[in-house]
Amino acid sequence: MRQNSDKFIRMTTAPVQRLICKLAVPTIISMLVTALYNIADTFFVGRIGTEATAGVGLVFPIMTIIQAFGFFFGQGSGNYISRSLGARKLDRAEYMAATGSVCALLFGCLILVLGTVFQGTVLRLIGARTDLVSEQTVRNAAAYLRFILCGAPFMCLSCVLNNQMRFQGNAFFSMIGLVSGAVLNVALDPILIFGAKMGVAGAALATSLSQAVGCMILYIGTRRSDSLNIRVRNFRPTPYYLKNIVIGGVPSLCRQGLASVAALCLNAAAGASVASADADAAIAAFSIVGKIMMLAFSALIGFGQAFQPVCGFNYGAGRYDRVREAYVFCLKVGFAFLFVMSCIGFAFADGLVALFRDDPRVIAFGAVAMRCQCCTFTLMALVTITNMLYQNIGRVVGATVLAVARQGLMFIPVVLILPRLFSTPVWGVYLAQPTADLFAFSLALPLAIRMYRELTERERAKTEAAP
Repeated sequence: MRQNSDKFIRMTTAPVQRLICKLAVPTIISMLVTALYNIADTFFVGRIGTEATAGVGLVFPIMTIIQAFGFFFGQGSGNYISRSLGARKLDRAEYMAATGSVCALLFGCLILVLGTVFQGTVLRLIGARTDLVSEQTVRNAAAYLRFILCGAPFMCLSCVLNNQMRFQGNAFFSMIGLVSGAVLNVALDPILIFGAKMGVAGAALATSLSQAVGCMILYIGTRRSDSLNIRVRNFRPTPYYLKNIVIGGVPSLCRQGLASVAALCLNAAAGASVASADADAAIAAFSIVGKIMMLAFSALIGFGQAFQPVCGFNYGAGRYDRVREAYVFCLKVGFAFLFVMSCIGFAFADGLVALFRDDPRVIAFGAVAMRCQCCTFTLMALVTITNMLYQNIGRVVGATVLAVARQGLMFIPVVLILPRLFSTPVWGVYLAQPTADLFAFSLALPLAIRMYRELTERERAKTEAAP
């Protein structure tokens, strides 16, 4: 109890900017490490060939779906935990910690079983079929998917343990688990891909094994830190706790889930917008660009995640002035960071794509795609930080709308329509993401202004009501 009391005092009284910056170091590292899981595979698989890179790119939406459910349970339970700790309701926080973790593990097992049983159907749905890509790309996708499914339970549970510790202000311990898994993944990739001659399957096995090890280390972290312990006896799958998981987790599920659908649409559009001989190269190029941009975006999300426990504790404690201050600070830092990253990406697009696949066709497609995306990338700071604010204070409708805006509500129709409007269809694919970014920013701006005013009014009312 003493540790939780000290944490409450620190989260609700320490200078906001200093507190966020301190929490941001491990959360940024954690998010970059998560992105590196996918980038490591793409980097080493790129040494095999363009068809291998395309095969991994086709399976990437499945990994996104698995992570989507992990974030659903992790964000849903974590948001509730931070608010409960801020309101001094420790028993409810403990029940939610166990409920979110067990639900995630069970759902990961369900994904493993269903994905294995219906693997052929899954491959056709993600575009791994010979009428779209080469037969070798289809074989690579099948080999990669087989082992990725084996890691589904560990991916889901890792997301929950990571988020729960982070929402409790223990981001350092979550970082240790994720970094350990990433280091193992990078070490195993060349061993299994080239040493054991497993090829693409070796990359997937390396990812699944590293996820399992990282998950175990994260669990140990919950026992060694002052985080809430995960006890099965506290498992409470009641309507109350499940409802709160849904309220806090739906925005993340929609964001990640629609990102998976968006990736499927992008792969289909990229393959259909070029000559059949270039389809593999186009899919590989857009997959590479997506992962490079996600690396920079992950750093922003990591910084925003440092804002979330500060927001949750202070909103639960009625310190609306601190929530507003933290929000504005994160917006300023987010805009500055993405602007710098956009400039770097625009200037060095060719070289960045070439790091992953030294194929002139892939570089040509990828460089143009990256430069187009860099033109509007800075605007995502407002969309992302505002989404986190809405999500963390339990505004599920606004949070969900913002979560799906960029990669779902806006991107999916745009990427399906724009290629039909250009004489050179691939330009419609190039411009799909920046167009979606502009629409998402236009949607987020009024919601941001509205919430800022509401926090100001809440603080004013609280001050006037004070004796």
